[in-house]
Amino acid sequence: MNGSDSAPEIMPELSAAAHKINIKKLEKAPYDHTGKHPGNKLFNHLLRLMINVGKSIIFRNFESDKIPSNKGGRISVATHINGLVDPTLMIITQEKRVISLGRHDLITGPVIGWWARRNGSQPVLRKAEVEAGLTDENFARKINDRSMLTIANCLAGGHGAVIMPEGKSHQDSKLHALRTGAARAALVSAAIAKKRGLPAPVIQPTGLHWERHYWFRTKSYVEYTSPIEIKQVFDDTQTSRLVDGEWIEPPASAVNELKEEMYRKISPLTPEAPDWETYRAWKLIAHLKANYDQKPLTTLRQEVHATRFIREEIKQNTTYQDLIPNAIDAAQKLHLYDLDPNAIGTNQQLKKTSISTLFTGLIGLLLMAATSIPVIIGSGLQSLLARYMAEKSDEGLDARTTYFLLAGMFSPVIFWPFTSFVITFLSSTTSPAMPPQEVLQWHDAILHYPFFSLQALLYFFSIIFVFYISSLLFLLGYDFWSNYRGSMNISKFSKSPAGQEFNILIEKLNIQLALLK
Repeated sequence: MNGSDSAPEIMPELSAAAHKINIKKLEKAPYDHTGKHPGNKLFNHLLRLMINVGKSIIFRNFESDKIPSNKGGRISVATHINGLVDPTLMIITQEKRVISLGRHDLITGPVIGWWARRNGSQPVLRKAEVEAGLTDENFARKINDRSMLTIANCLAGGHGAVIMPEGKSHQDSKLHALRTGAARAALVSAAIAKKRGLPAPVIQPTGLHWERHYWFRTKSYVEYTSPIEIKQVFDDTQTSRLVDGEWIEPPASAVNELKEEMYRKISPLTPEAPDWETYRAWKLIAHLKANYDQKPLTTLRQEVHATRFIREEIKQNTTYQDLIPNAIDAAQKLHLYDLDPNAIGTNQQLKKTSISTLFTGLIGLLLMAATSIPVIIGSGLQSLLARYMAEKSDEGLDARTTYFLLAGMFSPVIFWPFTSFVITFLSSTTSPAMPPQEVLQWHDAILHYPFFSLQALLYFFSIIFVFYISSLLFLLGYDFWSNYRGSMNISKFSKSPAGQEFNILIEKLNIQLALLK
């Protein structure tokens, strides 16, 4: 396995938002160097609720390993190809209250930033902003040291942290070179925890997997492996200064050693492929092998581990290399039709449209039609806004699901309550029980109608509940309809010249796989 020295070192391309540095908000961002979480507990629970609602909106299927237990703090680290979706899934799959380290513009922004600051998120000014002349190096060091010390103290106090150690989001099929932030925070937190007599924190390697990460209603799987223990590298004097609130850089050798270990543990949890074409080929071979063994892959978790097995087999067994050219060709043909190896049945042939698929497609249309009115009223505006921002974003494919996640997250705290309030208010002011003269002005309506009565509150919350249930039913119908459309797409592909060529390639691959037995 290659080390991080061979990993690509690519500076992030600065988005338009990243060019705007709000010095006042950065200086006022909450922090704490006592080990307490700088965020508000109520907002923490609210954030988890929001993420869970957003998750149910953008994913059709979600799986997660059980995270290894640890009495001390925990730094969750992973590759970063799916924008804000990455850290949010790492937050809700662990029991600890999490503090995050984020790009400065995300922490100081008007909407996301407002929530981030109330959840104690810490801003960071990256090397790219300094080198672009957007901020002074001394100011960047001041903010970064303060944020890192807050993260370290929180970890020492038993909280969790989410850090994307590559320092940027990207679209590559392999891990980029890691930044030092996670390793530095880990070493400092371990020293502070020991000084205070608290359980030691650990680094938690995390695998984030997607059916296709930039698709709406894709599948997701969060993988956890054994944590990394953190060594003690500070002497007593230095540790005392750290506890007193002074940031001291850990030895460079210790940082690099820990960073290398993180790279070795995270890299296998990524596709770790030369390119996406090769990874799709490995995935195709994994499905063909599973079908041949009469153990078809039915979940994303199974697919991830089976594909990883093929990847390792190819590294160790040169005979597998003979499969790669045909597999890349076949997988690419599927990809061009927006298909993947799940289009292949257990008989090693493309699946055919069945009556049951047509029937579920019709049920999907009926579900969408039946719930369309409450869905449009409750979610129409934010859905259109998310689509517009995803199409206009200058942050690449990883921003697509980010905006749909945000639309789902902010629905239960902004859009649905506001719409429900308007409906409840209008219902109250047009009640037949009200004298006509009391409907003339809105303040009269509030004074003379029990707007804040138990009945009105129940009505208010029931509307929000209807919005949520309607959204889930609509999306279930959308999934049924998408399955039908996918089936029709397979049928179209199988009848095309590319489909005929694909069938020939699959026959060749099956013969080659049989010879490897």
